Amino acid sequence: MIKSIIDKATGFEKRFENINTVVFENSIDASKAVAREIATLIKSKQENNESCILGLATGSSPKGLYAELVRLHKEEGLSFKNVISFNLDEYYPMEPNSINSYVRFMKELLFDHVDILPENAHVPDGLLTKQQIADYCHDYEAKIEALGGIDLQILGIGGNGHIGFNESGSLQNSKTRLVALDHITRV
Repeated sequence: MIKSIIDKATGFEKRFENINTVVFENSIDASKAVAREIATLIKSKQENNESCILGLATGSSPKGLYAELVRLHKEEGLSFKNVISFNLDEYYPMEPNSINSYVRFMKELLFDHVDILPENAHVPDGLLTKQQIADYCHDYEAKIEALGGIDLQILGIGGNGHIGFNESGSLQNSKTRLVALDHITRV
């Protein structure tokens, strides 16, 4: 539910959003609950012959989630054939097979263990030249928009409080772009 009022001093609308928040005892329970929500979404989209567009994160936050999604695939038959994923991030510059690459991270934790089609798993390219980055970022966003947007987005919270690699100072409306990482984030 979104409530809004008009601020008498400025004349601008102020919005107040009630975001459903669930607190879990531990990250295992949280990972299982989120995996069940994703599985339900994937199956619902499958029943309607639709693609399920997932925004995926990396780092330590989603590791348990990906393990549970792999378990659901292997033990309960959850198929990822209708899933198209767009990852939030990749380090730059970065070889895709580097130990620090998020391409490698996603393959090791999820993509190599489920039946997602390789052409449907999108991770930003860490091998671009600086001159290619702006156009690449625009095209990445255009692919998402052409599919109707993200159905569900997974975000992580960094050690310095950033959400989804939006370091301090990022604008609310910023999209795919090259970001200078805070020292704490790099460590």
